[in-house]
Amino acid sequence: MFVELVRTKTSDGLRLDGSLALPTSDAVPLPVDAVILLHGVGGSFFGGSMFDALSIPFLERGAAVLRVNTRGYGSINMIATDGGPTRGGAAFETVDHCRHDINAWLQFLVAHGFRRIGLLGHSLGAIKAVYAAAHETLEEVVCIIAASPPRLSCSAFQNGPRSADYFKSMSAAKQLMKEGRPEALITAKFPFPLMISAAGYIDKYGDERYNILKFVDQICLPTLFTYGSIELEQGGIAFAGLPDAIRGALADHAPVDCRTIPDADHFYSGKYDELGRAILDWLPVIEA
Repeated sequence: MFVELVRTKTSDGLRLDGSLALPTSDAVPLPVDAVILLHGVGGSFFGGSMFDALSIPFLERGAAVLRVNTRGYGSINMIATDGGPTRGGAAFETVDHCRHDINAWLQFLVAHGFRRIGLLGHSLGAIKAVYAAAHETLEEVVCIIAASPPRLSCSAFQNGPRSADYFKSMSAAKQLMKEGRPEALITAKFPFPLMISAAGYIDKYGDERYNILKFVDQICLPTLFTYGSIELEQGGIAFAGLPDAIRGALADHAPVDCRTIPDADHFYSGKYDELGRAILDWLPVIEA
């Protein structure tokens, strides 16, 4: 697969990298002419075998694939800006700022002639896609594909089976904030072991701001949620019952669908083809 390394600049001055692959065929056109792939927490545009596999059916059916970094790429990074490098990565990002990143990449595609764009995110990248669509007018976006967005809910974490780990990590972050050290790092145990700044931990896990159930009803675009049956059974409070909860939050709202991939985990290990088929089977909804 031939890709071009590309770069964009956000409205707040960050330079982000990505790769653009142009379609290998236009024989079976899709309802999208390009799709943006958004990585999960600590990921990057050049990592992830799942995105390698998902790119192929889009390219074979006439859609370009833009794999991108957000400012949360990697664990800890320095990101170039007009004023010099600034701290970035999952440890330091503010999730709300994903709106700047997504808009910058959309503008990049529009400048290259694309007009019907899909957003496909995995894990935190899925939350970012849904969050941006709920809080911004994304004129060229025609659909959202959210693969395994977790429930980021402090109330759920406080009452879940791993509440002790949550309280310990949150207490450490709040103490550093109290000391005036928001960029100081903690080694959190919840929801999984990670090194993250105090401010970053509180931003991601400290309230309901990024709980998809709080804003999914604000989406006006066709949206597909996918989950693996294994992650729903074994992923704890972050995933338990989410498909039904999403449907309940929507009522008679927009064209939103939830599909479960049998025997798939959070990373769809060994189930890339099944995930790809579920996405391709759903895409005609956009034109309905």
